[in-house]
Amino acid sequence: MPSIDKNEVEWLAEILNKYPRESLRKIATSEGIDYHKIKRIYDKYYGKYVFVSAVYNIVKLGLKSYVAFLNVPKVELTTKAKEMLKNPFIAHITPIFGFINGIQAIMHIPVDQEKYIPEMLSKYSDNFEFYEVWGRKRENVEFGKWEYPYEYAVLLDILKVDARTPMKDLETKLGKSRPTIKFMIDKLIRDGVILGFYAYIENIEPIYDRSFIGIASNANIEELLERFKDIEIKLGILKPKGYYIEWFFSSKEDLGRKVLEFSPYVEKLAIGYLDMFAELNNEHMKTRFSRMVRKDGKGYKSILEF
Repeated sequence: MPSIDKNEVEWLAEILNKYPRESLRKIATSEGIDYHKIKRIYDKYYGKYVFVSAVYNIVKLGLKSYVAFLNVPKVELTTKAKEMLKNPFIAHITPIFGFINGIQAIMHIPVDQEKYIPEMLSKYSDNFEFYEVWGRKRENVEFGKWEYPYEYAVLLDILKVDARTPMKDLETKLGKSRPTIKFMIDKLIRDGVILGFYAYIENIEPIYDRSFIGIASNANIEELLERFKDIEIKLGILKPKGYYIEWFFSSKEDLGRKVLEFSPYVEKLAIGYLDMFAELNNEHMKTRFSRMVRKDGKGYKSILEF
């Protein structure tokens, strides 16, 4: 493994957050940086430790976010995971042990297909529960719909995996000219589908490979966030009432102590094994939008056809 200078990695991530899709020459000129310096650091770390991804507003695409918990026997976990990830409307899965033993699934469901969720989940398990979940309080949300040619779905997949994919590669993958691709990206930004691009660092610090997943009907969120301010927490608001709370930690930490710390805040608790399906989820993400959308561009496929 090549030596890693954390200062260089953090510097590159900071620069790419400011200029997520600009060329290295443009960045060097804009920042007064020596081009050869930034290229050396970029070639050393980008795509290995520093990545840039697009951030999407799925509401503009007519999708709602749900979290589901399915009971799956341990011996069937991997087989069932692969089966579930054939369905592109399932965005991410995690094996869990707790109030349900099996799989947690994050789902993005077209608003006109919500009624089919129980039928979809019953294909994978006889015992499940699911919740509509929002990142913030829902107020007067107006859902969009898919109204783009199929190539836009392919573009969304590419930009999610690597927003700095070279234009020549985009031309090859999309079969479109450079001006057309620039127009497509600009349109997605104007339409509010692409909220922005962010650079992030991976594969350097010890990663969180476990999480505590909790469901609470009531919770003092301010108190919780203050008490665990040194711990990364994901918070979701459930409809019609309640919270989805996820604490991230390392498997090297004391599991029993963590359970005692977190369990008073939730009624339902499970442990997620984040590393177990990481490769499956990463591969799934590469083609998710292009598998959700009909190739004739006329909306989404059915969530039941997978």
